Amino acid sequence: MPGSTPRPTPEQQQVLDRILAQRERLRARRDALRQARAAAIAQGVRVNPADPLLTRLASFARLHPLAVAAVLGAAALAGPGRVLRLAGAVLPAILRMRRG
Repeated sequence: MPGSTPRPTPEQQQVLDRILAQRERLRARRDALRQARAAAIAQGVRVNPADPLLTRLASFARLHPLAVAAVLGAAALAGPGRVLRLAGAVLPAILRMRRG
């Protein structure tokens, strides 16, 4: 019959059920992330300057994941020696700015 679709075997049905469950999990995760972003925007989530440095960095990373990924990617391409030399030059300036 050209109009009917064949019935899947039990093994095929298990695979189809797993695919459906995965799609539902991904959809639920996407919806949860969308709701969390909307709630964060509604609350006006920002990096609090009074927080400790590590907390501010974590907040910045949550708010700007692509920027953090780009910086980490550039650091990985530059290599550890170059990153350490740059940190040795930039870190004292940052610490001076924090004191002043």
